[in-house]
Amino acid sequence: MRLIHIGLLLGAAMLSAQSMAHDHTAGDLHIEHPWSRALPPVAPTGAAYLSIENRGQHSDRLLAADTPIAGHAELHEHVHQDGLMKMQQIDSIEIAPGERVEFTPGGHHIMLFDLKQPLVAGSSYPVTLTFEQAGEVDIEVMVRGEEDKGQAGDAHHSTHEHEQHDHHH
Repeated sequence: MRLIHIGLLLGAAMLSAQSMAHDHTAGDLHIEHPWSRALPPVAPTGAAYLSIENRGQHSDRLLAADTPIAGHAELHEHVHQDGLMKMQQIDSIEIAPGERVEFTPGGHHIMLFDLKQPLVAGSSYPVTLTFEQAGEVDIEVMVRGEEDKGQAGDAHHSTHEHEQHDHHH
């Protein structure tokens, strides 16, 4: 009986540590809930979402994202243009003092090109975010399946057409 109790305590401690590891703090920036949607193994692209809160007195800018699981990563936003929703690359995203920037399906996101491994539900992968002031911040992105859907899905990223932008690398 004592072993079961110890096992339950260890399990609870591991779950707690896992959920705490999902949030990251770098200086005045607090990064919450980095996640990606699980995609079919053949999907060439994916996207990462998160929330960045600036708890400081000075602005910071997210300049880049990088991950070993993709050929390259870009900061993107969705814009309405000529009655259509288009996705475009952006150079940086400002996080003003006291503000929170949400990376969500249909909004800002980190686009992952040339995936080197599938985004499988229950797995995670590292991403390095580069900020103007806070520098490089390593985060862990959790991959969620359809059953974990707490927000709008991002399945459109797996088939999103990128012909409308010119990606030079």
